[in-house]
Amino acid sequence: MPSKRHPLPQFLTGRVSQLVYERWLSRKAAAHLKRDQKRGYEDVSGSLYRDQIHDAVLASEGLDYYTGEELDWSLLSKYNNEDSAAGKHTYKAGFALLPTIDHIESARMNSGFHICGWRTNDAKHDLTHHEFIQLCKLVLQKAGLNVTSEA
Repeated sequence: MPSKRHPLPQFLTGRVSQLVYERWLSRKAAAHLKRDQKRGYEDVSGSLYRDQIHDAVLASEGLDYYTGEELDWSLLSKYNNEDSAAGKHTYKAGFALLPTIDHIESARMNSGFHICGWRTNDAKHDLTHHEFIQLCKLVLQKAGLNVTSEA
């Protein structure tokens, strides 16, 4: 039976089932809740995080917030730690577009979430949006590209 509170986003129809989506949503909310409670965040709950993550998924329309790339939603709940240990970097590289949850600003409580690919999330880590843009600008400049706009 479909969730009334977190129905499968239309862009995921035919890509993942409602059950897979709900399981992913619950697991991601629980993981972020556990981490944030250790950071001393108060007034956070699994229900709040599930709602916020679901809203971020809807807002994403299936795309990485930072790069605009189409995420591979078929990879939800497919990562296997044993296969990763055997395949090392090659295995993980295959999950670059796995949808992940990014705190908009990890140092600020209740900053909300964005959806992005695992590769993007690894690169951004705990940086604010502005700090991440500045890092990307430095990378582009070091590569010899001319960056003209300011973020």
